[in-house]
Amino acid sequence: MKSINWEQVKKVQKELNFSGVVYAAQDEEMQVKSYGYANRAEETENHDDTKFAIASGAKIFTSVAICKLVQEDKIAFDSKLTDILKIPLPNFDKNITVHHLLTHTSGVPDYFNEDEMDDFEALWESVPMYRVRKPIDFLPLFQHEAMTGPVGLDFAYNNTGYILLGMVIEEVTRENFADYIESNIMAPIGMTDSGYYEVDQLPGNTALGYIDFPDGSWKTNLFALPAKGGPDGGVYVTVRDMGIFWDALENSELLTPDMTHELLEPRELVDDDIYYGYGGYMEVNEAGVVKLIQMGYDPGVNYRAVYYPETALTIVVCSNVEDGAYEMLKEIEDMAAMAN
Repeated sequence: MKSINWEQVKKVQKELNFSGVVYAAQDEEMQVKSYGYANRAEETENHDDTKFAIASGAKIFTSVAICKLVQEDKIAFDSKLTDILKIPLPNFDKNITVHHLLTHTSGVPDYFNEDEMDDFEALWESVPMYRVRKPIDFLPLFQHEAMTGPVGLDFAYNNTGYILLGMVIEEVTRENFADYIESNIMAPIGMTDSGYYEVDQLPGNTALGYIDFPDGSWKTNLFALPAKGGPDGGVYVTVRDMGIFWDALENSELLTPDMTHELLEPRELVDDDIYYGYGGYMEVNEAGVVKLIQMGYDPGVNYRAVYYPETALTIVVCSNVEDGAYEMLKEIEDMAAMAN
């Protein structure tokens, strides 16, 4: 990656006090740089194989799994939620489909509505986080809530929709959601250092997430997140494994070429030139998709990634603090753009 001035990147890292790992790959070249501590108390440094939580960056795995089940004719994008799930959702519209859930157009109540809430920790006062280890454990947060809008109207980012998709995966496959993703998506392509870990049983080489306060003090995010990640977020990955994932996706190792196209097709306008497809956000111009965009934010978690189909440039930034991933990615992105 001759186009990237890593000394300049390090300068930005110091200004941001960024903690995490940065990955950039293109044309068989790959660079990984690590900064900060995975464990501050023990002063254990982050390394290129450190595992990080990526919050909503995990939604792509749920989307791929759904597309895989459609590819296998086990469900369809227009399958109705009520025809698949047996659990009562008394206030949900009967016309909600898999497509609506994938594209955030279902109108279901979001258990964490970022327009109304800014404290993710507050969720676990009514439903203790240590009890949330499976998709069904999220039900008390939304099961009896009213719809927030009509089905199929406008894009409105929604975590509940992806919890429901995880329940669909479990119903159709008769497998635990996390087990299905790990054995059918991660393992076949060699994502050997990633998984849905429980916070009270984290494996070695895993970064703790840190919440910083204005006075310089901090705490870990142990009590701020569900005990185990699920369909809407919370998987742990290494940057190298995410590089493997994007390569496998683009080379049709996870889905057929036609289904990969379905996954990455622009579908819902979000803002200006930003669209959402089954696989996440993307920037689009008159020629097509410019780049695919992944992001994730949780207390003590900050994740950004981009993939450029035209140049096969992949940039992944994982952080165990709440800020800085976007700025680090943008610095590298701008350097690569100038070189191209």
